[in-house]
Amino acid sequence: MSTQPLPHRSSGRSFGVLLLLSVTAFAAQAQSSSAAAADPRGRWITANGNLEVEVAPCGTALCGTVTKVLGNRSMAPGGGSMQPADGRPALGMTLLQDFKPVDASDASRSPTEWAGQIYNRENGKTYSCNMTVSTAGNAAGELVLHAYVGLPLFGKTQRWTRAAAQDQ
Repeated sequence: MSTQPLPHRSSGRSFGVLLLLSVTAFAAQAQSSSAAAADPRGRWITANGNLEVEVAPCGTALCGTVTKVLGNRSMAPGGGSMQPADGRPALGMTLLQDFKPVDASDASRSPTEWAGQIYNRENGKTYSCNMTVSTAGNAAGELVLHAYVGLPLFGKTQRWTRAAAQDQ
């Protein structure tokens, strides 16, 4: 009768525990990264490239204020020089206002969509607007703004790009 010691199984168990910890840490980091990527706060370049807008808290909501003027192109087809209906200087103007989370019922989850108003200085009108951040086409994220009158079904979507770190 052989009296060989039984194989030690703790190395398999240790590997399993280590694998589980690694997967959990990776999932937490991915969730944290996606939450950070989905956060609309920061500086963004408007769809036509005219303005840099900083989205930041203002009271209990998020607002977007122009921090740099980069150009003066119209959003109309052809993109010629814009003649704003609002004669005030763009620098310092609030374009996004009163954006609040759409579903704030679960405080443990970061919001993924906000609703507020967007001001179009080209025509001087304010529209209802939904805001999300998409990382599908750009790892740094795109601010997706869907402006509308009445129902969201009837509206226009703009995609703003995140300003480069050196621009901030």
